[in-house]
Amino acid sequence: MAELPRVRAELRRHSLSHAVARAAEPETAEELRDQLILALDEMASNALRHGGGAVRAAVRLTADAYLIEVSDGAASTPPSPAVDRDPSEGGLGLYLIAEMSSAHGWYVSDGAKFVWALLPRA
Repeated sequence: MAELPRVRAELRRHSLSHAVARAAEPETAEELRDQLILALDEMASNALRHGGGAVRAAVRLTADAYLIEVSDGAASTPPSPAVDRDPSEGGLGLYLIAEMSSAHGWYVSDGAKFVWALLPRA
């Protein structure tokens, strides 16, 4: 059982490095879709783990990007990237979003925290 965290960490490192390598310029619609799914999954799972309930997610089209926006009930808790954490314990999603997106950020409105990212449509 001691092997499992190390295996998870290695799989996560491989997945992240592969995704970041592809993030700059997706070559196919399938790669773009996979990036969109990965970004949405990372953002939504962060909201579910740390967001204090009332999680909502949306993907919208802009002229040249996908806007992913996830809200949660933890308006007083800003998104915080993990520092000095074993990758098997998670915490790398915000770094991944920063690499994949052309812009990202967060804001508070009506008592909810909104985290957003723009993923370019190649």
